[in-house]
Amino acid sequence: MLLWINGPFGGGKTQTAHEIRRRLPGSVVCDPEYPGFGLHRMLPPRLRGDFQDLTAWRQGVVEVLDLTLTQHDGVVIAPMTVTDPGYFAETVGRLREMGHDVRHFTLLAERDTVLRRLRERTFGHLLGTVMGKAALRRESWAVRRLDHCLERLAEPEFAEHLWTDHTTVPKTADRIAVLAGLTLRPNHEGRLRTRLRQAAVGIRHIRFD
Repeated sequence: MLLWINGPFGGGKTQTAHEIRRRLPGSVVCDPEYPGFGLHRMLPPRLRGDFQDLTAWRQGVVEVLDLTLTQHDGVVIAPMTVTDPGYFAETVGRLREMGHDVRHFTLLAERDTVLRRLRERTFGHLLGTVMGKAALRRESWAVRRLDHCLERLAEPEFAEHLWTDHTTVPKTADRIAVLAGLTLRPNHEGRLRTRLRQAAVGIRHIRFD
């Protein structure tokens, strides 16, 4: 089974994916951003646009996920924002056509909620002098795309929709598991440990290009 977790940038996709992986034995996270940033690094800066526009990215993601789903004995989790219906058909749709059990979820939240999360994600209060420029540059791009993402992802074709304004990452993971027919290990973490672990996940996923 593939759990594709969609949503706007800053919507909690990566944190939710890693929460599920932590509590679902045998599951793995396969992040489609990795090949996208790899393709970016092959290009000179002036040619770097949205890597999803590259056919190589869409085909490569399908190929790698197909291989993982075929050879790995466990649930595969892919956190990735996809708002273009054509690209959605070429990735999620194509994997379904290949016979894979793909469960797609879109995490949504009000605009102000996402903006607050994006500000927190930049680590500006703590790491601004070290990596603030790189983080803020990436988040400013996410803010520019926010309205488009929220509008597109609210469409029926991007269901199932899960609103996350008033819930936590562990509870969102629980909800996805129920809808997918999966059983997660109980969450016994305290609030402090959860925040520290989520901060570590966020730091590992800061991009500098």
